[in-house]
Amino acid sequence: QVQLVESGGGLVQPGGSLRLSCAPNGTISRIYGMGWYRQVPGKPRELVARILNSGITNYAFSVAGRFTISRDSAKNTVDLQMTNLEPADTAVYYCLAARIGGDYWGQGTQVTVSS
Repeated sequence: QVQLVESGGGLVQPGGSLRLSCAPNGTISRIYGMGWYRQVPGKPRELVARILNSGITNYAFSVAGRFTISRDSAKNTVDLQMTNLEPADTAVYYCLAARIGGDYWGQGTQVTVSS
């Protein structure tokens, strides 16, 4: 079964930057958008950023101006460039491929912002 594979998480100091990447390990069809979500223990998963096939992007208010989502539609990959990171950005970040017939989720990558 095809899976989304995330990479790029890790430990970074406040004010630092990280770039998350997500790619499928096979072919996924009928995608209409891709995105990144995050979750901390005890809280629901929340949208960080998403990008539709049209190129339209949406960002959570808390990351607007600091994070940038980009996508290679030909390869169905999606990246998240995160700058000026804050401790509140600490979470497990999940990649999503939204598609007709059912979404695909990655298994998550940990991002920890701490001095």
